[in-house]
Amino acid sequence: MKDLREGYQGNIAQGRSQEVNIFLPSLCLLHTQLVCVVAELFYFSFVLSPACKGLVAATRDRKLNTFIQVSVVHPAEHILTRYSSTEIVEGTRDPLFLTGVTFPPEYPIYEETKIKLTVYDVKDKSQGTVSILLHFFFLGCTTFRVGDLVKSKEQQLTLTLRTSDGGKTVGTIEVNLVKMGEFEDGEMGHITTDAQDQKCALVRECTTPEGLSGKDNLPSLNAVLKNPICKLYRFPTSDNKWMRIREQMAETTLSFHVPKELINLHIKEDMRRNQELKDLGELAPHWDNMRKSVIAHCDQMLSMYQDTLAELGKHTGSSFKSSCSKGEKTLEFIPINLHLQRMHVHSPRLKDALYDVITVGAPAAHFQGFKNGGLRKLLSKFEAERRNTGYQCIYYSPENTAKAKEVLSNINHLQPLISSHADLLLNSASQHSPDSLKNSLKMLSEKTELFVHAFKDQLVRSALLALYTARPGCVIKKPAVPRNSAEEGDDLKHQDHPSQIKRQDSIPHHSEYDEEEWDRVWANVGKSLNCVIAMVDRLLEKDSSKIKEGENDPSAADCKVLHAGGDWYEQLYPLVITLKDCMGEVVTRAKQSMAFVLLQELACGLPQCLMLTLRRDIVFSQALAGLVCGFIIKLHTSLHDQGFLQQLHTVGLLVQYEGLLSTYSEEAGMLEDMAVGISDLQKVMFKVIEAKSEDFLPIITGRREHYVIEVQLPAKMFELLPQEIKEGKLLRMYPVLFNVGINEQQTLAERFGDTTLQENINQENLELLKEYYNLFTEKMPPDCLPHFQEQNDLKGLLENLHQNIQAKRRKNVEIMWLAATICRKLNGVRFTCCKSAKDRTSMSVTLEQCSILRDEHQLHKDFFIRALDCMRSRQTQGALNESDDPETGCLTDNKPTSRHFYPVALLLVSSHLLVVWLILSLALLLAKYQ
Repeated sequence: MKDLREGYQGNIAQGRSQEVNIFLPSLCLLHTQLVCVVAELFYFSFVLSPACKGLVAATRDRKLNTFIQVSVVHPAEHILTRYSSTEIVEGTRDPLFLTGVTFPPEYPIYEETKIKLTVYDVKDKSQGTVSILLHFFFLGCTTFRVGDLVKSKEQQLTLTLRTSDGGKTVGTIEVNLVKMGEFEDGEMGHITTDAQDQKCALVRECTTPEGLSGKDNLPSLNAVLKNPICKLYRFPTSDNKWMRIREQMAETTLSFHVPKELINLHIKEDMRRNQELKDLGELAPHWDNMRKSVIAHCDQMLSMYQDTLAELGKHTGSSFKSSCSKGEKTLEFIPINLHLQRMHVHSPRLKDALYDVITVGAPAAHFQGFKNGGLRKLLSKFEAERRNTGYQCIYYSPENTAKAKEVLSNINHLQPLISSHADLLLNSASQHSPDSLKNSLKMLSEKTELFVHAFKDQLVRSALLALYTARPGCVIKKPAVPRNSAEEGDDLKHQDHPSQIKRQDSIPHHSEYDEEEWDRVWANVGKSLNCVIAMVDRLLEKDSSKIKEGENDPSAADCKVLHAGGDWYEQLYPLVITLKDCMGEVVTRAKQSMAFVLLQELACGLPQCLMLTLRRDIVFSQALAGLVCGFIIKLHTSLHDQGFLQQLHTVGLLVQYEGLLSTYSEEAGMLEDMAVGISDLQKVMFKVIEAKSEDFLPIITGRREHYVIEVQLPAKMFELLPQEIKEGKLLRMYPVLFNVGINEQQTLAERFGDTTLQENINQENLELLKEYYNLFTEKMPPDCLPHFQEQNDLKGLLENLHQNIQAKRRKNVEIMWLAATICRKLNGVRFTCCKSAKDRTSMSVTLEQCSILRDEHQLHKDFFIRALDCMRSRQTQGALNESDDPETGCLTDNKPTSRHFYPVALLLVSSHLLVVWLILSLALLLAKYQ
């Protein structure tokens, strides 16, 4: 299967294959202007809106099923290029097509460019669950110049359709040029047709909502979105009006940018950890051999990360990873098919609305495979083995190892800050500036208190003792025994083999180790700070008294001021040096002790520990790229929504993932990976900063347990933010995942397998969703939601979701619809994921879009299925086969289609029919290849 984006430049038709099957319009459609100059390119977007009348059928009583093939003839090349197609309109000789033919801004259209419209009759359509077989019959064609259409009155042409020899007239076709930004309102014109339910009129496209069309919005969005594709529809409403729907799809540069930034952070973190292990100093032979083994394995992993980053740096071409590349090792950190899907709805009586969904393949380690399950199972199994199996190392719980990483991170962050503030304090003293001295002292005190608090943990004390016992010549008089952290104060019990160092949950007390030494070293930092504070207070007090004396004797005061600066610096300097020395001693001991904890974590599980870390990094990288994309898009579209901005910094952002994976075979492992990856997103915080250059790509900082994503906005957009966000407040994320398998593999899982994984994930994430809702209701005012979204609605939806999850019904798609509705009502970001973000994802997104049009925008009930077909139809994507001759008669297209795949209704209504279909399909395949 070809990628959607292949050949996008130069021949867009060839780039409309089935990788992602939802058409969405370019953001460049927001600002367009039609300019007609001979021999100059039209850099604008425009849409052709065709309709046919009086088509002639081969037999009088036949009702035609027609569609239009659009081809382009470029003046310089004189080559016919198939560009796009409309949907199939069934049962009428006067079809009006709901799908417009859109030319994006980058497509080269000249005034002399010719467009050929070819009308086909679909004689026979037999649709299966995997492929669609179409027999097309040529009816007629016509050609026109772009310049003629642009210069025509009302920019409309009525053309005659003729047979291939140019003789017989087979009907007429009307072509309207729809310029973006124009809109004709009014009642829907009724056209008499052979189809009883077809009532259509030609209309122009709607205007763009205010707030989305600002030119200041485009540079920052263009930094993360590229290669947009657009599609335009017009559907009737229940009150005989027309709504206009513009779909947009765009790739994102974040697919590669975020993983590369993340891998670079991993490399720096791992190099720093390796150096910390080397700085542990001299160790006993057992521990030294262990350290050498760990460093050797870590160096191998570090080299792999560096090679991956180098390969990604060489990548050129598409900005997304297609599904056929999901098993490539060099691209394993890249998300699959990450795209923005946007539906912009303009209704005549309702406010314009935008509905965004991020589509992406399930974050999973496809290259590593799923033979032994995914992360959820592997992490649980690994932790159980570490806890229950004896090792020649000390056991620390995952919470303790995470705490050790946090302490090391705090050291690396706070130590340079404290040194910097101490230097500023001395500089203020040398300048004899009381105000500057007070401010410097305040900052020094705050950072030092944070520094001291970071080591106020029993883990540091126990790790220091463990490190002491690992030094050469240390004789352990009492052997170590396994026990829990709650038993740290209990007496030790002897082991059968005292010569071996056994795994243990805490470190034994050693008779030769002075446990109070750490307390003294740690407390010296606080005492040194108190001495500095006391000295500053004394100096300021003396300065105040001298000022009073100067009021009585100005000449004496001037003499004293000449020596005051030097006195301040000389008196503070030794105290500041003592503070730095004390802090340095604490840092040295704490770093070594925490590095020793990490040594145990790695040594207890080599090489599985590093492989699990790699797998988790891969999955997290894919999940984070999607999250960053979703956050940036949501922020840009909601800059004028003060309620949302208040919610963002007060509560946080809800991020809802809709999973469509089955719980059978490999997809169960993918779901386990995905669940862990999405859960890890809770460790991510966002910060919005003002861009200082034209580079608007986000900046990622932090470490594996804590990342901060800095999103850059242009100055004019940044000024729209609340003061709290502008001051750098960190913004929390609340990711939730709800999964419902809908394919044939899920049928097998429900009948012969196990769905416990899906049930547990849904139940766990329901609790997270309730937690977010409770925070929302506590911290936000009742009127913060749009007027049509009431609190009672949300309570009812949550209760309904709870009941559906508890019901444990087969393929209960109501869970997905309820979760998506709650997310939209809570101003959240929506994701839809399946294995590759193609078939199931596109079916889900298009069904959701049409359901929104019906429920929120009064889509005419008789047009629901047709609207769904328009959005899903492969014919609207583009070309017929290049090998087909459009005017020789019957055309067959038996390529697999990913939008008209197996009907969802079949899967949901009757699994028995599905089993029958599977058996028949297998029989047909065997017969075909025998």
